[in-house]
Amino acid sequence: MARPAGRRTEILETFIRHVAEQGYERTNLGDIAKELDMSKGTIVHHFGTKAQMLRELEENYMKHELDAVRSLWEQLDKPQERIAAIVFASTLLQVVARDATVASQREVVQLSDDPAMQEVRKLRRELQRMTEDELRRGIEEGTFRPVDVEVVTLQLWGSVQWMFVWFQPGRRHTPEEIGSTFVDILLGGLLVDRFGLAPLADPNGEIATVVRETFEAHAAQ
Repeated sequence: MARPAGRRTEILETFIRHVAEQGYERTNLGDIAKELDMSKGTIVHHFGTKAQMLRELEENYMKHELDAVRSLWEQLDKPQERIAAIVFASTLLQVVARDATVASQREVVQLSDDPAMQEVRKLRRELQRMTEDELRRGIEEGTFRPVDVEVVTLQLWGSVQWMFVWFQPGRRHTPEEIGSTFVDILLGGLLVDRFGLAPLADPNGEIATVVRETFEAHAAQ
């Protein structure tokens, strides 16, 4: 008998929500099976193990994030614009892909030594490399002050990837407003000339708009 269409996707989406809400260790395949009115064996048939589901979650999320950054790179050329776009994208993901973002960032160290997570680590390194390249380009062009690009990259990603702990969508601030604050502080410390900082950090400005429209276009595909 043919499997119900989309059943595998439904299982994975439910798993992602459980991980986002209570963490990987407390997520139980039996609970997911009960919620979806299926046997635990059906989940195992589709995915094998809970660890494999986590690997798929992480890999899909990182590919989605990299695709978005590459699309932004096609629309924005200056290093300061690209760094600002990374920040706005990271904050907007807290809303447009909330469960996957929280689940991925909450469990970033899970299975870090697992050989099967090699692809995920490769994708993360690529995202860091792209960030480092823009920082180096900005320094070479005289836009950014000389800094340790590896440390600044870790500061950038470390700060935005823990945002899920305290940022709750729908409350006082929009993701663009949160992104604006991050851009103001980060680029404020990097730019040689701060004259152009305000447009880069504007929550209603060009960079924030390009980021939002890029995510809307990806969601429509």
